[in-house]
Amino acid sequence: MPPRETAIERHRRVLAASEETGFVLSRRRLRELGVTRHQADAQAAAGRWVRLGNQTFGMRDAPLDDDARCWRAVWETGERIALVDGASALLAAGLKGWTEDVVHVSAIHNHVVAPIDGVKIHKVIRRVEDEAVRVGIPRTTPAVAAIRAAHWAVSDRQAATILAMPVQQRLVTGERLVAALELVRGRTRRALIRQLVMDIVDGAQSLGEIDFAAACRKRGLPVPSRQVMRRGPRGRVYLDVYFEEYGFVVEIDGAGHLWGLAQVDDNLRENQVVIDGDRVLRINVVGLRLNEETVMDQVAAALRSDWAQDNLARRRR
Repeated sequence: MPPRETAIERHRRVLAASEETGFVLSRRRLRELGVTRHQADAQAAAGRWVRLGNQTFGMRDAPLDDDARCWRAVWETGERIALVDGASALLAAGLKGWTEDVVHVSAIHNHVVAPIDGVKIHKVIRRVEDEAVRVGIPRTTPAVAAIRAAHWAVSDRQAATILAMPVQQRLVTGERLVAALELVRGRTRRALIRQLVMDIVDGAQSLGEIDFAAACRKRGLPVPSRQVMRRGPRGRVYLDVYFEEYGFVVEIDGAGHLWGLAQVDDNLRENQVVIDGDRVLRINVVGLRLNEETVMDQVAAALRSDWAQDNLARRRR
């Protein structure tokens, strides 16, 4: 008959098993490891483990890392119905440059759960087909997570940022983001999110240029020419919008301008425009969407500048 496992030996065995989930385990997982409810409670009473809710134990008395916080959120909400979602799912997928104070979790709307410290539970009407990533932390795919994060954001600016960053960091393609847009039904800023997604994927409709021309008309400003061909250091280049009489170019950058070597090409093109005697104002298409008034104030100021007015007078002689 094998010797009976001591409490210390049990603790060491379970501690090793918990490493892959950030040193936290659920009661269900403990049962699978052969630990009874009474044994788990005894470990907590002895100070070796820490109770982190009704369903979760920490195997050591230390701050939880991001993975552990996500596992706890799922277990406490209900591991059969909960998924880490929104910005938290994007962070779990590798998103950089973003922080969250709480773990965002989605659950079907008719699931009743008490508030959980450090967890924000969002009710969804239905799950999207194949939205779950079941390897590692139970979470939604980056495309679904990004759309939901935009609906749950505290501001339009935050919504735009959380949509753009996963595309820029290659966590999701523009095509998958557009597909998720058609499937995920959020309650807030639906029209804006659709506009932002199309702006971010830099669609073939050149939405930024069209909207810029409309903004010029609304302000009573001259309407510029679009996609004007010029000769650059690498052959033909096309300027997004050009106030020809004023010698003034506006470049409207989509998310694609931040990828790879695209910015190098943009800089070369802009430098050549300046060398040829014109000036360039750069606008991010998402910035145009969120801060149209400020952007158009700058455009109007550029057209009123002494430099622009001198160009206008010279070219009309």
